[in-house]
Amino acid sequence: MGLQTGTKLAHTATPLIDPANLKIMAYAVDGPLLSEHPSFIRMADVRELSDIGMIVDSSDEFVGLDDVIKLKQLHDLNFNLVGMTVIDESKRKLGKVSDYSLDSHSFMIQQLNVSRGIIKSLTDTGVLIHRSQIIEINDKNIVVRTTAKRVEPVMKAERREYVNPFRSSSPQPDTSDVN
Repeated sequence: MGLQTGTKLAHTATPLIDPANLKIMAYAVDGPLLSEHPSFIRMADVRELSDIGMIVDSSDEFVGLDDVIKLKQLHDLNFNLVGMTVIDESKRKLGKVSDYSLDSHSFMIQQLNVSRGIIKSLTDTGVLIHRSQIIEINDKNIVVRTTAKRVEPVMKAERREYVNPFRSSSPQPDTSDVN
């Protein structure tokens, strides 16, 4: 929405996410009033986020792909968070990113919603991964720190032979045949 005209200027499409810090830097926008395609709205140019949408001053806030170097670099990376494979430190697959939640003030992604595979989803629900658990993001997957700890037994089971106190451990001589 434009603050000057109070009308819909465009609608958001895909986000441009910086994989270094998981911050949404801009959204690709689409609409009939745009002069350049693709066009973007930088998060720094969003005046307010409300229930009717993002409010900007005017259509002058939209930038082209070559207008901001950082946006061009992010666009060329073609980084798409949704659909990336998530593995833990021991290279065990946890699932794929199905969605994420973000802080509406800073546009930082806070949590990843990870969906399990078809077979694991029958017995297990999805997983929420907080941004503090992420160790590495590479071209193939997201590596996370696992919070599960190996459970050590509380008490070790020892097998001991039971000794009957009424029986002696050394055989006694038989005294019944003494004449």
